[in-house]
Amino acid sequence: MQLCHCQQGRAARWHSHRLYGPCACKDHAMNTKCLYLSLCAGIFGMSLLAVAAMPWLVFTINLTKSLPGTFYVIHKGGSLSKGDLIAYRWHGGATYPAGTTFIKRVAGVPGDTVKRDGTAFFVNDQYIGVAQPFSKAGVPLAPAKGGPIQPGEYFVATPNPDSLDSRYALTGNVKQVDVIGRAYEVF
Repeated sequence: MQLCHCQQGRAARWHSHRLYGPCACKDHAMNTKCLYLSLCAGIFGMSLLAVAAMPWLVFTINLTKSLPGTFYVIHKGGSLSKGDLIAYRWHGGATYPAGTTFIKRVAGVPGDTVKRDGTAFFVNDQYIGVAQPFSKAGVPLAPAKGGPIQPGEYFVATPNPDSLDSRYALTGNVKQVDVIGRAYEVF
């Protein structure tokens, strides 16, 4: 027999506790109910917030190692600058179906010049990376061509050497019509 902590400070009342079970007294049942209701209210509130934000925000998960993050929030619309993370819809090809959301870093904007030296790529003389001859799945990959980035297009890349990005003809420059928005890493 031990004194229940909910009874401390009141007239001492002794009752037994099960060795592995919760206290069966009224105050504990009330606290459990309040905790449960608070948790339900929190989940409901977060759900309302998510639904209200849907016109402007999208959530996505990165399943590859092209970027360090796993969970991203995408702000639809807005302007993009060099260095921003961009989310766009993949047109299909390689091992990814059309409509897959890709997240990459904007390495070049309209007016910048992409230079290709063999399989090495540069944007305004800043080294971007080397195009690999094959994807990790064994799909042959042709390097993209160099030249000026046209209005309404972005050159995208990541530091990962296996990233399927604008270094490849299959991807090319990302067109503005395919852009979902700016991405932000959550974790």
